[in-house]
Amino acid sequence: MNFVHIADMHLDAQFKMLSDKNGIGEQRRYDQRKILKKIIEYIKENHTKYFFISGDLYEHEYVRKSTIEYLNELFKEIGETQIFISPGNHDPFLKNSFYNNFIWNDNVHIFTSELQKVETEEADIYGFGFNDFYCSGLNFNQFNIENKNKINILIIHGTLDGANLEDMQYNSMSKKSLEGKGFDYIALGHIHKNNFEEHGKIIYPGSTIAMGFDELGEHGMVVGEITKQKNKLKFIKLDDIQFEKTEINCTEINSIEELIEKINFLTFLNNNLYEIILTGKRNFEININDIYKYQLDEKIIKIKNKTTINYNIEKISKENNLRGLFAKEILKELENNPYNKNIINRAFEIGMEILE
Repeated sequence: MNFVHIADMHLDAQFKMLSDKNGIGEQRRYDQRKILKKIIEYIKENHTKYFFISGDLYEHEYVRKSTIEYLNELFKEIGETQIFISPGNHDPFLKNSFYNNFIWNDNVHIFTSELQKVETEEADIYGFGFNDFYCSGLNFNQFNIENKNKINILIIHGTLDGANLEDMQYNSMSKKSLEGKGFDYIALGHIHKNNFEEHGKIIYPGSTIAMGFDELGEHGMVVGEITKQKNKLKFIKLDDIQFEKTEINCTEINSIEELIEKINFLTFLNNNLYEIILTGKRNFEININDIYKYQLDEKIIKIKNKTTINYNIEKISKENNLRGLFAKEILKELENNPYNKNIINRAFEIGMEILE
């Protein structure tokens, strides 16, 4: 049986943390729609019979009815394809959710918080959905595959082998336990980085579109054939844009003009968007908003300052003047409040600029 598997599209996400520049959020939301069309066209061209969506299809807090209507119209274009949606922590099956209060096309099946099996001609498809923004109570030991002679698929959103308290709040599952159930394919969602394997059975496709600079690399969907003998899977890149990070060491840079020259000397690849990370010791005050006032390559959408001050506090503390007294007080603060190191160092830098 052939299928398409996506997850974590987050339709109508705000992209608040992506950039300090205006307009990038709007562009990324438009890109989401373009990618949806790509998926639908692929399904049409390949006569794909099954479409698995493993949660976080949209943002419950921000999604517009017009977006849901647009999505459902696309689903109508692939009326012969059976679509299975497992709601996640960003799009849970709530009383006031579109999953519950919208009339979806006949080929759409939405799972709820009761583990359910849907029988098709080729497979038994099991699914479970979040009914809140957190989920920690699902017990996989309570269910078993009913017909092991058929192809058996599980569609679910959650964390595989969650190791901390936060992971446990998002439907943490044991990989070993899942493997023991005997599913031929487990369509996962929640983790935005894919774990694609050509013949894999427990798969995260990753987020369909890159959501920010914490999601580097390619983003897309997993497609292929599921059989009782061996799965044949393929990862298809959908997002034309990739996010990249590049560093500039500021230790030998002595002015904002020199820094701008260094930034503009960088080479940027087409279609990629960049975060510039400033590192090393800074010899002058760096104000990110001032840097944005200069004419920079349009591919630079975020700049982060991780430099540290280029002062020898120990040496200055031995001076017999106001600078020395101030440095001694700073050293005491650093010893007493090590967790506030960045704030204290910044206070020292401002103080030194005043005293010079």
